[in-house]
Amino acid sequence: MSKMKTHLRVVAALVIREMSTRFGRKPGGYVWALLDPLAHIAFLSFIFMGIARHPPLGASFILFFATGYIGFMFYQASAGYVTGSVRGNRPLLAYPNVAPIDTVFARHILQVGTNIVVSLAVLLPITLSLKHPVEISWVPLIEGASAGGVLALGIGSTNVVLFQQFPVYEKIFAIVSRPLFMLSGVFYLPDTLPPQMREIILLNPVAHVIMSFRKGFYPEYRAVGYDPGYMYAIALSVLVLGMCVFTSSRRVLRGR
Repeated sequence: MSKMKTHLRVVAALVIREMSTRFGRKPGGYVWALLDPLAHIAFLSFIFMGIARHPPLGASFILFFATGYIGFMFYQASAGYVTGSVRGNRPLLAYPNVAPIDTVFARHILQVGTNIVVSLAVLLPITLSLKHPVEISWVPLIEGASAGGVLALGIGSTNVVLFQQFPVYEKIFAIVSRPLFMLSGVFYLPDTLPPQMREIILLNPVAHVIMSFRKGFYPEYRAVGYDPGYMYAIALSVLVLGMCVFTSSRRVLRGR
């Protein structure tokens, strides 16, 4: 019990440290967290409003792309931030009370909190500005965000180890991950693709995360092919794998 309390105190201290390092003490540091999603949403809306009369779902281009990008962010932003947890806190691992897993949980907690704040700051003004009120369904919304976070923690904790042990893997992973934005349904609906193409796209669990997230804002969305069981099975399997790889590599992570 005392060991658990020590870990909790360490994680809390690391969260505060990460927050100070990442965002600083000035409000401008927090503004940057909003600029990235806003820039992407604005760019996608501007491009597609010029080539299409209606969004693939609903009547608002901005809401459609916002739900896609924010849903994607719950995986992508967390996975990337967690991956650099040990590397970014290497000097602190010299202290015996600081374990590598503490840095992972600290970054994951901070990024999940950041994702929630950014989601509210971006989506709330959009929904309030629409002519017709948006009926939000919280269950699929929370399911999608949670699955994205679990998947990100699993991928991130695995990459912490593999990036350190196999530098070439880091380059391969970066190359393989680049098309993920295109293959996750951020700016289109997998439902509208030909059946064979849709089956391939839906092998990607992030596509299910985004579909679940969109179901929270579009009650009429049928989400053909969406499988919450598959989404959670992959996310939990990757998490278990990541924790096994991570816990079996503590000496490597401490540089011993």
